[in-house]
Amino acid sequence: MSVETVARRYATALADVVLKSGETESVKSELKVWENLIRSNNDLQTAFANPAIAHLSKEKVLEGLLAKTKPSKTTANFLRVLLRNSRLTELGHINEKFVSVLDERGGVVTAEVTSARPLSEAEKSEFQVNIAKLTGKKVNLNFDIDENIIGGVVTRVGSTVYDSSVKTQLANLKQELIGQ
Repeated sequence: MSVETVARRYATALADVVLKSGETESVKSELKVWENLIRSNNDLQTAFANPAIAHLSKEKVLEGLLAKTKPSKTTANFLRVLLRNSRLTELGHINEKFVSVLDERGGVVTAEVTSARPLSEAEKSEFQVNIAKLTGKKVNLNFDIDENIIGGVVTRVGSTVYDSSVKTQLANLKQELIGQ
C-alpha cells in the first residue's frame, strides 16, 4: 500500500474524530509540532523506524515524550495508534493529508499558480476570484516562479492542470508543424 493511501486513511479517520470533538486547530498544531520534533531529531527517526528496536522500548520513548509535552488526549492517542502500526515516521505525510482532508470538508481548495515572473497583488486577486468561480469553493493560492515557462501561467487545482505557458504553446506549435 502506498504512503499516499496510508496517509489519507489515517488523516481521514483523524478528521472524523476532531470534527466531532471540535479540536481541529489544536490537534493540527500539536501534530505539526510533533512532526517537526521527529523530523529534526535523527535519533528519534532512527528509533521509531528501526524494526530491530523492541516495540516496548519505542512505547517507553513515546510515553516519555508525551509526559513532557502534554498534548491533548486525541493527539496522544493518535500518536500511540501510529506507533502501534509502525507509521509514526510517516507523520509528515499524514499531516499533509490531514490538512487536505480538513480543507476538502470545509469547502476549501488549494491551487498552485506558477508564473514566469512575480505577479502583482491585483493579478493574484484576479486569480483568486477566477479560481473560486471555476471551483465554486474558497481558494488557498500558492504562487511560484519558474522562468523556464517563458511567459503565461500554469495553474494546478487538485489533479487538474491549466497550462497557458508560452513554453507549452511553443511545444504544441512545434508538434503541429512537425506533424504536417
